[in-house]
Amino acid sequence: MLAAALLVAAACGGTTRSESSSGSSGSPSAAANPQAAIKEGLSIAFLPKQVNNPYFTVADNGGKSAVDEVKGKYKEVGPSEASASSQVSYINTLSQQQTDVIVTSANDPNAICGALNQARKASAKVVTYDSDTNPTCRDLFINQATAAGIAEVQVKLISEAVGGKGKIAILSATPNATNQNAWIALMKNELKKPEYSGLQLVTTAYGNDDDQKSFTETQGLLRSYPDLKGIISPTTVGVAAAARYLSGSQYKGKVALTGLGTPNQMRSYVKDGTVKAFALWNPADLGYLAAYAGAALASGQITGAKGEKFKAGKLGERTIEAGGVVLLGPPTEFTAENIDTFNF
Repeated sequence: MLAAALLVAAACGGTTRSESSSGSSGSPSAAANPQAAIKEGLSIAFLPKQVNNPYFTVADNGGKSAVDEVKGKYKEVGPSEASASSQVSYINTLSQQQTDVIVTSANDPNAICGALNQARKASAKVVTYDSDTNPTCRDLFINQATAAGIAEVQVKLISEAVGGKGKIAILSATPNATNQNAWIALMKNELKKPEYSGLQLVTTAYGNDDDQKSFTETQGLLRSYPDLKGIISPTTVGVAAAARYLSGSQYKGKVALTGLGTPNQMRSYVKDGTVKAFALWNPADLGYLAAYAGAALASGQITGAKGEKFKAGKLGERTIEAGGVVLLGPPTEFTAENIDTFNF
């Protein structure tokens, strides 16, 4: 069943993208030509927050499928740790290699801006997915769903899991992650609604999208708040690590957990009762859409302006919204009843 809407907020506070498109030099670009053919041989590189992260592996493989369809050249590069500036050197290298399209999920909204704008001056098109940069540093942002929607569904799921009462905590990724911070701010607003008056958010912990640190942070939350009733972890690494800790501890069945995870990583925890429900969009579709958007930009079909349209293979026609945002669509809520129908 479909959850309300989910995901990532567009970039940093208060910054908006001009309704008109601008080229890599910052000056107005040529008009879009929706009839232009996708160029063959485009070099399209994916730069996730970190490589060997199960979520990004799925997303980037979806991107590879799209790159293959448009007869482009795919590569994935990136850091092993999701720190604020760890992506900069990879962007610089991709720029020097004259990469046509850089598709990236930002660990920090501003840390990679300078490098991205240098790449754009070198004629690269920049598409962000999963987590945005400052909008002035990219051409398009592929948004999994709305930030408000993801906040709503996370709070709803934890409220249902704890019976609407008790202390809860958030286990996030990195302190500077654009999407995480946007969701957390909106979750705090959501918790002010009368229907959630029985819930008390006591703290936010950061696992830095590292499995062991997220595991340890979960342990620390339970030691610091022995009466904690629930944890929200809106990060695939964090929710899996928290589930692993809870499933083997005295807190199994006593402390509820929800968040954003993939069915394959969470299946055993749903079946053993550690997690009642969690949510996510299909990350393969997210990467797939990002690749098609980049190819359309690099081929001149679109410039990134509001109202422009492009075709994204099996996902059909997409329209660019205000702020240079393209929305993937609503996510899915996973429970014991439906989890076995999914494989990603």
